[in-house]
Amino acid sequence: MKLTDFSYELPKELIAQHPAEPRDHARLMLYDKETGAVEHKYFYDLLDELHAGDVLVFNDSKVIPARLYGHRQQTGGKVEVLLLTPVGEDRWEVLVKPGKKALPGTIIEFPEGLTAEVLDRTDFGGRVVQFHYEGVFDDIIDTIGEMPLPPYIHEKMEDPNEYQTVYAREKGSAAAPTAGLHFTEELLEKIKAKGVELVFVTLHVGLGTFRPVEEENIEDHAMHSEFYSITEEAAATVNKAKAEGRRVIAVGTTSIRTLESAGTTGVLQSGSGWTNIFIYPGFTFHIVDALVTNFHLPESTLLMLISAMSTREKILHAYEIAVQEKYRFFSFGDAMFIH
Repeated sequence: MKLTDFSYELPKELIAQHPAEPRDHARLMLYDKETGAVEHKYFYDLLDELHAGDVLVFNDSKVIPARLYGHRQQTGGKVEVLLLTPVGEDRWEVLVKPGKKALPGTIIEFPEGLTAEVLDRTDFGGRVVQFHYEGVFDDIIDTIGEMPLPPYIHEKMEDPNEYQTVYAREKGSAAAPTAGLHFTEELLEKIKAKGVELVFVTLHVGLGTFRPVEEENIEDHAMHSEFYSITEEAAATVNKAKAEGRRVIAVGTTSIRTLESAGTTGVLQSGSGWTNIFIYPGFTFHIVDALVTNFHLPESTLLMLISAMSTREKILHAYEIAVQEKYRFFSFGDAMFIH
């Protein structure tokens, strides 16, 4: 399959700059993965589409204020650093702008006495840095860092919690698992009251979210590794549902990647690890039956993933309808329920 097979035309004015208010008043496209039929609802209507016994799986990763501004110690030149993945004792994989001058040995100074030494380059154009500081690293980052909004969001965010799910718990993501942004505490309570089981897994969103597919043959694309964790209780709940023929519904593509990475045999394994799973048409899903997701960028791995749940042609047709109906796209945009 070619990269251009996953392209579509999107007017810039449909790229959402702010979330819906309230969150669950975003629009919701119901999409039948077998027929490609669509219906137009609002996100709070998801309640009507869920059945007692369904298992809804959320990614509870919490976005850290991962964008840091500093300067090179040697020259005073301004530097922007984006934290991606912890890779050891106070070592992180990061993106650095400008990157060309961030050679191994470069020292970057930040406020609050934080410094970073560039140790190495990565395969994907990032850097590995060693941080030095006094005090608690998380507290320093909370003080000096900014929320790392995607590059297509140009308007300033007044409340950092807008880019955080209401159930976010485990710090570590460089980007939000955005399908979950639509849920409110009230909607979650109504879903539970209907007899739907809520399960939480963790996948820390890293470089893969920021990295475009560059290979024309998509099979040649190498996904970046991201850390995931699944508790024994979560695995047991999902496996019981599968054994009893009940639906497992992933909230967001990160939840799908976690479940399918740890469920290749059809049985979900608890534990933690690193995944570089790349899901595109032809993939066999072993765990996930349905998906709540946003509308994704053209030629992105996320668009390829949701195409694997149906067909590329039917998904792109649904996207054409979404454009015609003026749905809002990307992180703060509207949602689909693929079932």
